[in-house]
Amino acid sequence: MITQDKITDIFCTVDEFSKKFDMEIAKGELISSNGIRRRHRNASLSDGEIMTILIVFHFGTFANFKHYYLHYIRVHLHQDFPDAVSYNRFVELESRVFFKLMFFLKLYAFGRCSGISFVDSTMIPVCHNLRRYANKVFKGMATDGKGTMGWCHGFKLHFTCNDRGEIITFCLTGANVDDRSPEVWNVLAKELYGRVFADRGYISPRLFEDLFKDGIHLVTGIRVNMKNRLMPFWDKIMLRKRFVIECINDMLKNTAKLVHSRHRSINNFLMNLVAALAAYCFYDNKPEALQGYTIEHTKQLILF
Repeated sequence: MITQDKITDIFCTVDEFSKKFDMEIAKGELISSNGIRRRHRNASLSDGEIMTILIVFHFGTFANFKHYYLHYIRVHLHQDFPDAVSYNRFVELESRVFFKLMFFLKLYAFGRCSGISFVDSTMIPVCHNLRRYANKVFKGMATDGKGTMGWCHGFKLHFTCNDRGEIITFCLTGANVDDRSPEVWNVLAKELYGRVFADRGYISPRLFEDLFKDGIHLVTGIRVNMKNRLMPFWDKIMLRKRFVIECINDMLKNTAKLVHSRHRSINNFLMNLVAALAAYCFYDNKPEALQGYTIEHTKQLILF
């Protein structure tokens, strides 16, 4: 159960960022060429309050957002959100803070690379496999893909984290996209340096060479049908620390409610994804592989 102090802390952090963001946007706002002044009408709820409500939902107390908003926000937290609108109106206001929440993740919430990173992907099904042909909300966008848990109709979330359990960056693709796809790594590799530890699904000589040229050393295990090879003892130890990113997968799905089949629009799905990632950044129980250890930010690899 999330405490009142935690909600206040989240609101102060998010609302301060929202105000600074609005001030920077106002500085670079362009005047309309036809001279028509556009009206910027404020909603009853501020952007900071909307973002706080979305983030607090993903702390695992409620499984249904409508029940959470009607019986928790508008009843138990009425003093904190006195201007709370109706549920239908709040669903309409969600899309107003999408880009602001994305900038909040990028500029404030996400961690930085420490030279020791872990990469993994997880399936995000949008419906049961038996109903994939009848799904109309994600028609033409969701795809069929096979992971370690079987077939899935939906999307795939690729992300990286550091040794302190902080998410560095993420990439959302269709469920049929390979983890070794260059399009995926063009996004993930921008924030990485040093060593990146992955499972056997990322074994690819071409991918290893491309990342090595950018100063990234991809470390994976070996398959059963592969020849044995020498590996530094440090790399073997860090491969066993991959439980960090596996724990993040578990927390995103079971605690932050990243996966459910009640989406009624694409916007609702994206807001649920972004808010779940933002909520994880406020968790106090992040898994850690090492404590107090960092690598200097450099593109030079340590070969020996």
